Amino acid sequence: MSIHSEAELHRKYVAFAKLLNIYLNHFPKHEKYALSQRIRDTAYEVYDLITEAQKRYHKKTTLTNLDIRHQQLRMQLNLANELEYYQFKDGRRYPDNPAEVAAKRYLAISRHVDELGRMIGGWLQAEKAKQSTTS
Repeated sequence: MSIHSEAELHRKYVAFAKLLNIYLNHFPKHEKYALSQRIRDTAYEVYDLITEAQKRYHKKTTLTNLDIRHQQLRMQLNLANELEYYQFKDGRRYPDNPAEVAAKRYLAISRHVDELGRMIGGWLQAEKAKQSTTS
């Protein structure tokens, strides 16, 4: 991954993290230290693995772990959607049309996660190609 691509990945992750933290702060009060915290921790682990992969000489294992952690994050966000946690604002169900609000929020966060996933997948494929040409 080039320095430009690494900077772009970092920029996109920061935008994702800002949006994610806003949404997590609106989750129901009983979820503040359960799924909400689990999602936040997984998101930070993704960021840690991005940083680690940028610094490692042999990246394949770290990138594989990053891909796995990213998928876990995607599934946790999906679970939050299925449990209807995106329908909340300040710990209470959104008063006007909560399903529409939830759909918009889930779509917005999913777009960010998908874009990060494409970048991670491309990085992993590039590393695999690089290793196959040097073998």
